[in-house]
Amino acid sequence: MIQAVRRLSRQPSAVRFALLLLLLATFGVVLLVVDLPETAELPGLADRLGRLAPVAAVGGGALLLVALVPRTFITLASGAIFGALEGAAYALGAALLAAALGFAVGRLLGREFVAARVRGRLARLDGWFARQSVLGVITVRLLPIAGFGLVSYGYGTTGARVLPFLVGSVIASTPTAFGYAAVGAAVTSPGDVNWFGAAPAVLGLVASVVLIRRWWRAERQRRLDPA
Repeated sequence: MIQAVRRLSRQPSAVRFALLLLLLATFGVVLLVVDLPETAELPGLADRLGRLAPVAAVGGGALLLVALVPRTFITLASGAIFGALEGAAYALGAALLAAALGFAVGRLLGREFVAARVRGRLARLDGWFARQSVLGVITVRLLPIAGFGLVSYGYGTTGARVLPFLVGSVIASTPTAFGYAAVGAAVTSPGDVNWFGAAPAVLGLVASVVLIRRWWRAERQRRLDPA
């Protein structure tokens, strides 16, 4: 065991992968010990930041997402600060930037280590990620398997292509961005609920069912007809 650890410590890819795991563990511990602010306390931030508020919303939201803060909180906060529609737009900008950052970090620190060690079923799974279209990314994003940031890091360690990943991440995030932003706006303005802002969430639920069904049928057809 000790000799195996020593051998791995002499491999740059293993050291980078260990750094990735350490980074994720650190983010997890911080989330456990730090309390997130209440949504109702956030609207005053926009006034204090002035013209920089949109930039801070997108950039700060992206950094929080890569630090594994749940996207639900980011979107609720954006809605509470900026309103339903504007908040949803900033939340989507933060999601796009966070997806790119998480993917880049996962690719830089973890891909070489993972690629050198996947065998058998894991190799086939890695190949599936490499072949994924936008639809495949949307399907994975919609499955409740992990948080937004963790999925971004994980995708970076696979052979997935960056463009379908980013496009699929934004599309999958759109319905809940509008829905949660509308809820966040309602927290600070209870008498002014924007139902048009919440409507995409309902449409997103229907779209999610359709996309998952189409993906399942495509996978079943591929298994029946490998050629």
